[in-house]
Amino acid sequence: MSDPFIALGFDPGLATTGYGVVRAVGSAWEVVAGGVIETKKGIPRADRLQTIYREACDLIEAYKPDGVAIEEIFLATNAHTAMRTAETRGVLLMAAADLSVRGYTPLQVKKRITGYGKAPKSQVQAMVKRLLCLSEIPKPDDMADGLALALCYLLDRQGVGSTDDAYL
Repeated sequence: MSDPFIALGFDPGLATTGYGVVRAVGSAWEVVAGGVIETKKGIPRADRLQTIYREACDLIEAYKPDGVAIEEIFLATNAHTAMRTAETRGVLLMAAADLSVRGYTPLQVKKRITGYGKAPKSQVQAMVKRLLCLSEIPKPDDMADGLALALCYLLDRQGVGSTDDAYL
């Protein structure tokens, strides 16, 4: 039996950052944790980013992941939202600086989880439920996305030609 491997997935957002922690032992996967990091409007952006950074560091310390997956910004119709998401990604990258980090666009996540890059969010969530043998679809959506990102890391790790420190 192979050693356990823990992947931590982050779905970045300034107001809500979803996360999921999945442990792989051999070909079996299990959810270790999942949830959201929330920050409130009206608080200075630097303070909100610092909260996300601290909580991400706490998650990394608590679960000691072997690898981290962070969703990338692929296409943004709102520049304001894209900037906030990019800043959040930056603090998550800083928190995970000593770990193997992989980035995935939403299209890549959909393709890896469902086999179809334009799958609806509901199909991705249903596959996360199925792949992780959960009794119901994980809620909130941001946490489900964090779990999907962790699964992407684990699927890539099992694939041919993967490397430990690839940032896609």
